[in-house]
Amino acid sequence: MTSLILVIGNKNHSSWSLRPWLALKAAGLAFEERLIGLRRPETKAEILRYSPSGKLPLLIDGALSVWDSLAICEYVAERAPRAGLWPEAADARAVARAVSAEMHSGFMPLRRDYSMDIARRFPDQGSPEAKADALRVQEIWRDCRARFGQSRGDFLFGGFGIADCMYAPVVTRFRTYGIALDPVSQTYCDAVMAHPAMREWCQAAAQETPLENTN
Repeated sequence: MTSLILVIGNKNHSSWSLRPWLALKAAGLAFEERLIGLRRPETKAEILRYSPSGKLPLLIDGALSVWDSLAICEYVAERAPRAGLWPEAADARAVARAVSAEMHSGFMPLRRDYSMDIARRFPDQGSPEAKADALRVQEIWRDCRARFGQSRGDFLFGGFGIADCMYAPVVTRFRTYGIALDPVSQTYCDAVMAHPAMREWCQAAAQETPLENTN
């Protein structure tokens, strides 16, 4: 029985849960998944049984608990260094960390106006600020692909890594809201959606009952 347990929220909506889930899959680490349904009367109490922050996701490794998506991804990278979740070259690795951190801490208008909802489709009614965020995301993708990725594989830095995990929920949001994409970004989004772990997550998300007013 694996010692790793990942506590997550609904797959259709929990963007933060998707990120470390993908990292664990990409690393090839076996883990037990525990899903807590969101927006229920008992949700907060159930989360607090595991997470001191009162938020998901949370990774449990024996006596150790790691909360926060990016921190979990970093821990997974250290547990499985051969998986190459960060680029090997120092310059690429620095940029990968920078764009991952930008996703982790920024893009608030995008998060607000384009909430994650994998199973459904909505018109693009985003604010100018959200649209500007969408353009910035595509700028990041084009730059990473041109400088580091296109000669090494289908993803931002060649192989699938933490930077791709961090942006995977945005890929689903762009699809949900029909955001117009430049050709490089569209090709990248297609590659992310075709990744076996991403297909697995989306298939499970499609079986869930959608929640209302989730971001």
